[in-house]
Amino acid sequence: MSNTAQAPTPPPSGGRTAHPDHLGHVIFITASAAMGGFLFGYDSSVINGAVEAIRDRYDIGSGTLAQVIAIALIGCAIGAATAGRIADRIGRIRCMQISAVLFAVSAVGSALPFALWDLALWRIIGGFAIGMASVIGPAYIAEVAPAAYRGRLGSFQQAAIVIGIAISQLVNYGILQLADGDQRGEIGGLEAWQWMLGVMVVPAVLYGMLSFAIPESPRFLISVGRIDRAKEVLAEVEGQDVDLDHRVAEIDRAMRSEHKSTFKDLLVAGGRFKLLPIVWVGIGLSVFQQLVGINVAFYYSATLWQSVGIDPSSSFFYSFTTSIINIIGTVIAMVLVDRVGRKPLALVGSVGMAIALAFEAWAFSADLVDGKLPTTQGVVALVAAHVFVLFFALSWGVVVWVFLGEMFPNRIRAAALGVAASAQWIANWAITASFPSLADWNLSGTYVIYTVFAVLSIPFVLRYVKETKGKALEEMG
Repeated sequence: MSNTAQAPTPPPSGGRTAHPDHLGHVIFITASAAMGGFLFGYDSSVINGAVEAIRDRYDIGSGTLAQVIAIALIGCAIGAATAGRIADRIGRIRCMQISAVLFAVSAVGSALPFALWDLALWRIIGGFAIGMASVIGPAYIAEVAPAAYRGRLGSFQQAAIVIGIAISQLVNYGILQLADGDQRGEIGGLEAWQWMLGVMVVPAVLYGMLSFAIPESPRFLISVGRIDRAKEVLAEVEGQDVDLDHRVAEIDRAMRSEHKSTFKDLLVAGGRFKLLPIVWVGIGLSVFQQLVGINVAFYYSATLWQSVGIDPSSSFFYSFTTSIINIIGTVIAMVLVDRVGRKPLALVGSVGMAIALAFEAWAFSADLVDGKLPTTQGVVALVAAHVFVLFFALSWGVVVWVFLGEMFPNRIRAAALGVAASAQWIANWAITASFPSLADWNLSGTYVIYTVFAVLSIPFVLRYVKETKGKALEEMG
């Protein structure tokens, strides 16, 4: 992610520059596919507004609550692991449509649960849709985007994710106002938190409708022998004057020459279960991205602020403002990542996050007065939380995925990406599942832990991570 995990797919070789009259159509296709990213961000963070209401509705402790929140990540991992195979078998568009249906079903089911167990089930289903969207969106965009615009069009997915996070918090805030600031306040026969989870059905239906308006990937069409249709799509996105026979042959040749990497390719020669050093670096990047506690800001921020005495309405507003900061930071990263490099951004982000987290830990160490943080500590906590999200977004939120897409040798890239992405989902689950219990134990101590991980990421990047800016993928070794 940004904050949440997604696996980039290496683009196919070849490609031409789209003519201006085709570029608008390509942008529409890309934006439609990126709706999956929007739903990825929306569904990942919308639960933030319902956490305390779910705790109260079902009268559960922090441990059980954490499992209900984190259980969606199990679905994410399964969806991400299987989406590629599903897409290769039935097509990218059909995969998007399945994802849209699962998003819609999850939204309705989560809004109308019979009990806690089926709320958890609907969250797993939504997680599966998130996992699918995290893989299919980038893969489809890479396969239809002309080479000259692939980088910028590929960034649509990440932009859509952070916008989805922000919109979910804005919707939650608006619904809370309709319910007079009560997360369990009734609106039209349902409690406010139910509306928060159910509104996602609207973008889910829109995603499904848009999937019928965009063409199948030429790469998939060629793989199943639909050559004439592949030529039509290539003409749509690259122009009629392109040598379509040559392009089809180029894509077909690239697919036939691809090495299907496996887990065995990641092992040191002659070693049993001993991963190559570069794979460990990828795992380290993925794990550090999560262990700084970024998803606490998007899953639990409303709960966090309420726990230190901020009223629900204000806590929801601060969740929205941190989402806006997330968008700003992501834009900064997209502008700078090819100019200043990946490694400098990662280091700047690590330093900024460590300082901000340390200030949060200090602020939360104060004793509450009448259930609230003292004024000074309260202001410091709010400012530091926003600064933390900003530095994460302009660095690790983007550059980790750039690194993972570039740092591995061609022969192991796909398998290594899978392992690194799996490590990220596991670390994401660990942080998400542990935060409520850790916060009950010691909120300040929890942020000290996140600070330590931010500090440790600095020597890790300095020593083990190599700059990939300006290097061809074939140079990686």
